[in-house]
Amino acid sequence: MMGTFWLLASAEAASEKSFGLNFDILETNVINLAIAIGILFYFGRQALGKILSERRSNIEVAIQEAETRQKKAAAELADRQQKLAQAQAEAERIKAEASDRAKSAKEAILAQAVKDVERLRSDASKDLSVAQERAILELRAKVTAMALERVQEQLKGQLDEGKQQKLIDRSIALLGGG
Repeated sequence: MMGTFWLLASAEAASEKSFGLNFDILETNVINLAIAIGILFYFGRQALGKILSERRSNIEVAIQEAETRQKKAAAELADRQQKLAQAQAEAERIKAEASDRAKSAKEAILAQAVKDVERLRSDASKDLSVAQERAILELRAKVTAMALERVQEQLKGQLDEGKQQKLIDRSIALLGGG
């Protein structure tokens, strides 16, 4: 920069035959800026190219790694979704099987309950019939006992000793012979 400024100053001095400084800011800044950019472009191009190349390769590696992770994640997701679908199907199968077992158990329990009710009714009917027959037998025995008592009372009053003897003889004759 200083060199450009010096060149301008010496060029002006040569034309005027006097030494002086160029204080025109636009003129000196544009020339200085052009020289600085030229130097940066010449020397910085290799360094900047190297930095940009490294950055680009780092970005490409990062993109490839991200794509690899994305593919692995997609494969893992598909695997997990398949396992979830299988688990849901298994759960539905178990649920249907449990429902069928529950229906079968319910039907078996109801059938057993119907058998038990029929058996209880049959037993109750038999018990009732037996109790009824027993009651009838007891009633017959009581009626028979009461009838015998009445007949005995009536016979005592109607039979005297002669009639009694005659009745005994006739009963013996009927039984044994004669």
